Amino acid sequence: MTELKKAIDQISKDRGIDRDLLVDTLEEAVRSSVIRKYGENLDVEVSYNDEQGEIEVYQFKVVVEDDDVADPAAEICLSEARAIDPNVALEDEMGFKLAVEDLGRIAAQSAKQVIIQRMRDAEQEIIYEEYKDRKGEIISGIIQRRDRAGWIINLGRTEALLPKEEQIPRERYKRGDRVQAFIIEVLPSGRGPQIIVSRTHGNYMKALFAREVPEVSDGTVKIVGVSRDPGSRAKVSVISKDRDVDPVGACVGIRGSRIQNIVQELRGERIDIVVWNPEIASYAANALSPARVTRISVDEDEKSLEVVVTDDQLNLAIGRKGQNVKLAAKLLGWKIDIFTESRFREVNASKKFLEQLASVAEIHVDNIIAAGFVSMEQLAEAEDAAIDAIQGMTPSKRDDLRAALKLMGVFAKPEETPDEAGLDETDLDGDASEDGAPEEAALEPATSETGSDAAQDAPETDQEGIAPQDSPATTPVDADSAPAADPEKTDEA
Repeated sequence: MTELKKAIDQISKDRGIDRDLLVDTLEEAVRSSVIRKYGENLDVEVSYNDEQGEIEVYQFKVVVEDDDVADPAAEICLSEARAIDPNVALEDEMGFKLAVEDLGRIAAQSAKQVIIQRMRDAEQEIIYEEYKDRKGEIISGIIQRRDRAGWIINLGRTEALLPKEEQIPRERYKRGDRVQAFIIEVLPSGRGPQIIVSRTHGNYMKALFAREVPEVSDGTVKIVGVSRDPGSRAKVSVISKDRDVDPVGACVGIRGSRIQNIVQELRGERIDIVVWNPEIASYAANALSPARVTRISVDEDEKSLEVVVTDDQLNLAIGRKGQNVKLAAKLLGWKIDIFTESRFREVNASKKFLEQLASVAEIHVDNIIAAGFVSMEQLAEAEDAAIDAIQGMTPSKRDDLRAALKLMGVFAKPEETPDEAGLDETDLDGDASEDGAPEEAALEPATSETGSDAAQDAPETDQEGIAPQDSPATTPVDADSAPAADPEKTDEA
């Protein structure tokens, strides 16, 4: 076996490149070198002799009349041809073997470069074919270096990129660290396949559960949804296809052994296991755990939920910086507005009175709410133009509405001017002069009472009821502005 044959076999074995592909690459490289040396008009044929273990190069020339040779590289005269082969005739092609050794140093170097490039391309193609169907898998590698896009992870035969936006916040790496990640994309490129990995993707959480929990892996327990605040907290909704298998217990494991492995891999990310329910209200109550929900109003058209909790459960329901309610809303795919019991009663009471006013003005209460009025005080203080902008409102209906407000004891707060308050316009920050000081009672705004007969005859607010779904009167709690609170411990890692 010659050295060339040994080299081909060894490269094919070590690099995993098909042997025939290597031979084709070698033949193409030699052909390129011959053309480079002798010109493009040369008609050559390059083949690998496997028995001899060598490359054979043949140059072909057309037999022409002795006086008709125009290109010696492509033609041969009849007399010379018959000196080699007496049976040759005009227009025949004759092959002449060329010595590869005669190609010269430049041609040999060119052939070497072609071979190296073709081998590299073949190897990259093999790697791409290997990884293109591995999207959704967890891979492990060594942190190699950092560039502008993120961290480069050495996977052995190739590299993967962990972009900055796919890294867990506040997670730090250094060269030589072993890290696991989730393959989200495999892209072909001129420098080889680009493998993009993530540690924040929701499906990474699913893949970790599938690896650690046999019931998830075999399909007995299904992960329905995942919402994450990477590195801080996550909610995972699960359902069991076997009534004898507890989905939460299966995911947590004995003494939390299974979920602890996932938590450690995610650098301490807290995980709430939520039981999925086809009823959106029950599902939402589970998702807002550890807070205890009093009642839930569902608006199917707007895909929004009004959740009522006791006053002492508000901070727990919202979570630190609104984290709990945000993760629950993302898990459900619905908008969630949280009310306390006291606020819920206040909103419902306001709507009851607005309904009475709407009936007096003979318009729908939703038109009033849609115009931005959620209380009687707002209506009392509004300008006529703002009230006239309510859909269905007319001047006569506005007068009826004003009269009803007065009957119910709701008046606009008087606007005080510097003169009315006894202040000197030239010194608004100074004390009022004794001569101009009004009586103390004059400084007090008019109170808004609902003790009139009309108000007393109004039906009491149904504290156990839920605002109608077709016209929800909500004042959503701003999760981001809510006071921070540490959620109580639940079934979490």
